[in-house]
Amino acid sequence: MTAAHNYKADLAFLDDRRGPMTETLRAWCAINSGSANLAGLKRMHAALCEGFAGLGAEIETVPSRPHQIVTEDGEVVEQPVGDMLRLVKRPQAPVRVLLTGHMDTVFGEDHPFQSERFLDDDTLNAPGAADMKGGLLVMLNALMAIENSPLAERVGYEVLINADEEIGSIGSAHMLTEAAKRAQFACVYEPALADGTLAGARKGSGNFSAVIRGKSAHAGREHHLGRNALVAAADFIAGIDKLSGQREGLTVNVARLDGGGPNNVVPDLAVARFNVRLEQPADSDWLLEQANALIAEIDAREGYSAKLEGGFTRPPKPMTAQLEAFFLALRATGEELGINIDWVPTGGCCDGNNIAAAGIPVIDTLGVRGANIHSAQEIAKLDSLVERAKLSALLLLKIAAGDLPNPGAFVAEKT
Repeated sequence: MTAAHNYKADLAFLDDRRGPMTETLRAWCAINSGSANLAGLKRMHAALCEGFAGLGAEIETVPSRPHQIVTEDGEVVEQPVGDMLRLVKRPQAPVRVLLTGHMDTVFGEDHPFQSERFLDDDTLNAPGAADMKGGLLVMLNALMAIENSPLAERVGYEVLINADEEIGSIGSAHMLTEAAKRAQFACVYEPALADGTLAGARKGSGNFSAVIRGKSAHAGREHHLGRNALVAAADFIAGIDKLSGQREGLTVNVARLDGGGPNNVVPDLAVARFNVRLEQPADSDWLLEQANALIAEIDAREGYSAKLEGGFTRPPKPMTAQLEAFFLALRATGEELGINIDWVPTGGCCDGNNIAAAGIPVIDTLGVRGANIHSAQEIAKLDSLVERAKLSALLLLKIAAGDLPNPGAFVAEKT
């Protein structure tokens, strides 16, 4: 019976969806939903509630945990983030998938990139068009196609759309982990590359701030009494930068130094901010050991104090045998639609890292084909809205019918 299932009829629902999807994408991109814009995120949340309501799933708003940040004054404070949107339908179905995305963008209220333009009939340049409001539309329309299929009763899904992915998902990572434990596999709707290539293995990531305090003094009269926090921070920066490459695939990027003031005052505070990317989970302990040793050396200096804030929030996502089998199933699905599916390892990271760490296979670039994300040149290829919705829908329907093995049932042979 399953071999004769008419998938073409299931996907026909999507054939005429490019126009409505494009208009919805434009409306969603017109809402500024920068990670810190709580009012904008609330409007985006409402728009998503309206858009996803037609699925007939249970919908709830889930508060996110506050996000801790280090201020320019070196103080650790809590910063609220936007609420998550959660949908659940048929949680007892034989096939259970977690689908995730994010409503926040990197473009705040004061960013100059706020409006759209069409570069050609197929290319929309707009904030969040690819990353990832286009991806949310792909997810929604794939689920709409599934709901119109006779196989729908075999597919249970949980959808989580968070509002802090672009700042590390610290307030929502616990929900991703809990949801992953209820699912057999996961799909995340970050954008693919413009040519359709997906992200395979991903590096892990951590963000840190070294808070260094010295002693202020008059730069002329009492320079000898001062303890220059910027100079001490420079020593730390030089040391932490040297760690790049000391473990295969490990990089340290010193991104910002806050502190200092008038030329005639010895600065008593510096905050050095840096990011770490790594391939091997065990390297996080090594990095922390090295960083804390550098901090301890400065903290031991007379008149200084130093402290390391932050941590690793994205574990590495390796290409396991289980994940490779999932990608191969997607490639076979793409072939039926005339879509070539390739994947490459990347130093970037996303919520797929956290989901993979919970123990289920996840493909995390199932959204639109796009390019230039995190810049004012961000684009989404509009023909990929329907293309990628069909890809996800067919993948899930074939798993439901038994024509593809359930990714959660693949046996991992290696890590």
